[in-house]
Amino acid sequence: MSEQQIVDAQQSVREASDVVRITFPDGSVREFPAGVTGMEIARSISPRLAKEALGIIVNGELRDLSRPITEDAEVRIVTFKDPEGREMFWHSSAHLMAEALQELYPGVKFTIGPPIEQGFYYDVELPEGQTITSEDFEKIEKKMEELAKRDVPYERMEIDWEEAVEYYRKEGNEYKLEILEEIKGEPITFYRQGNFTDLCRGPHIPSTGKIKAPKILGVAGAYWRGDARNKMLTRVYGISFPKRSLLEEFLKMREEAQKRDHRRLGKQLGIFFISPNVGPGLPMWLPKGTVLRRTLENFLRQEQLKRGYQEVITPHIGKLELYITSGHYPYYADSQFPPMELEGESYLLKPMNCPHHHQIYASQPRSYRDLPLRLAEFGTVYRYEQSGELSGLTRVRGFTQDDAHIYCTVEQVKEEIRNVVELTQYVMSIFGLEVTTRLSFRDENEEKYGGDIRLWERAQQEIQEVAEEMGLEYFIGIGEAAFYGPKIDFIVRDVLGRQWQMGTVQVDYVMPERFQLEYIGADNQKHRPVIIHRAPFGSFERFVAILIEHFAGNFPFWLAPVQVRVLPISDHHISYAQQVVDRLTAAGFRVELDDRNERISRKIAESEQQKIPFALIIGDKEVESATVAVREHRVGDHGQKTLDEVVRWFTELNQPKPVTVQL
Repeated sequence: MSEQQIVDAQQSVREASDVVRITFPDGSVREFPAGVTGMEIARSISPRLAKEALGIIVNGELRDLSRPITEDAEVRIVTFKDPEGREMFWHSSAHLMAEALQELYPGVKFTIGPPIEQGFYYDVELPEGQTITSEDFEKIEKKMEELAKRDVPYERMEIDWEEAVEYYRKEGNEYKLEILEEIKGEPITFYRQGNFTDLCRGPHIPSTGKIKAPKILGVAGAYWRGDARNKMLTRVYGISFPKRSLLEEFLKMREEAQKRDHRRLGKQLGIFFISPNVGPGLPMWLPKGTVLRRTLENFLRQEQLKRGYQEVITPHIGKLELYITSGHYPYYADSQFPPMELEGESYLLKPMNCPHHHQIYASQPRSYRDLPLRLAEFGTVYRYEQSGELSGLTRVRGFTQDDAHIYCTVEQVKEEIRNVVELTQYVMSIFGLEVTTRLSFRDENEEKYGGDIRLWERAQQEIQEVAEEMGLEYFIGIGEAAFYGPKIDFIVRDVLGRQWQMGTVQVDYVMPERFQLEYIGADNQKHRPVIIHRAPFGSFERFVAILIEHFAGNFPFWLAPVQVRVLPISDHHISYAQQVVDRLTAAGFRVELDDRNERISRKIAESEQQKIPFALIIGDKEVESATVAVREHRVGDHGQKTLDEVVRWFTELNQPKPVTVQL
């Protein structure tokens, strides 16, 4: 019997016995009756897992635990510890909050209530004359706790589109009717828990009883669909946890995060400034912020040079046709500034650097001997963000990416991916940021993606093989791919335990076709290169915001905008203090002289407030012995040292090295 005949026979046996083969993350396989649910699988593993289980991933799709599995599948049970589990938990909590609002504010209309990075929100239209303020938060929380204790299930219901429309016509909810018009022809699902029913794709956690600790975090105004021409709604923010202790820990961390807020520290430390006269979302780097940014650039520039990158510079605008060819326009037209008409031609503020780099590649004939070609740029791009979504440096309209594009042969793809992953891992370790990875693959919606499906499958396989070979801790995000290719997204965890999506590596077989990029192979024939897009930092603006909060402004010595402040005790110590400044400046350190007529205690206090790594205090003893008294920020005094000792010490500290950051 052939191998295929054996496989066919085994499949026939399974069909006859009505079982499904379930493959677990560790590679083990077990058989279950067809129609087995995620909860039944969880119970078969352990009572504890069944208690903690929130959902199940079936062949890459996140589902309710109650849905039957009718065919062979790879599965993973998710709990609150998993990103997908928290997303489900907070989505379900948004529905619970909506039920509470429904009871407290009869006649309220619901629009959308998604999970967000930390928690959830629901946009609602309150009855005429009613508002929600911070004084109402406690009663909403108590109502949520009361409803949660009923421990009712979240029930999934598949219904006809016409039935859904009739339901919301009776409700008088024009917002849901608008959504239904947009998804006409797609499967329609409602979810119900208790007395609340909502149009929703799901999935949801098993029941409300798992929600033990809800907290309302804030309230704000939000235009329907983010459009100022639409009605202003009330957006209620919340978060929830399966244990009270987790909420207490979150609130503690939230308080710490407020102390570290990069907007407050950015102003205090003189890093950036946003002027209403320049425009919202367009930050300007102040002198110290510019030093910080240039130091980061130089660090990455040196690492790139070691790895064979060549730096380029491209314009801030380009012809509209360039972005039509790439597909960025009209794919992302809503998030771009309007085209400009100049001399009968349309131009666009550059939304990304890729098309410009492709033009550089195409500017001359290429041979396989030229590949891989690695082009890097610290390139500024522009995206239109709604004014209500702008926030400090984390959400802006103009930002600079540490962008690079690697043009390589098919045979070189995996090695280049590996090199980029290693670079990103090294960069993040320097700042003490823990890294996990998401493999972002396409979903079944073919309209979202360009290119040949076979090339997509090859790219996804290459990415996953590299992840496996490198032993990366990863999870797969279906539907998270870029429109031109799958990618590895690097998700970092800061000292507060918050997760941020940072750098990315994208494998692209689409753009070489769109731009007709070629190289001459060893066979003297024309071939398409493969493009790898990568950006370890992502954007400098967002990365600096994260670093400010991660370090609480206490940057490592090599990164600090001002590394040393020299503090003469009185005027007759200034001459020697200037000599110290000159010596340290000549040695390559960033030094300030505080020669104000102030008490030394005041000077020391202000140096601490500015989070300058070292203060060198100079009095009579130091002048007489040609030394300095060294005081380290947050540590204290180190006693007297000679300038030679200080230079040797600071030279060692001035080298970027991996750090561990603690609260």
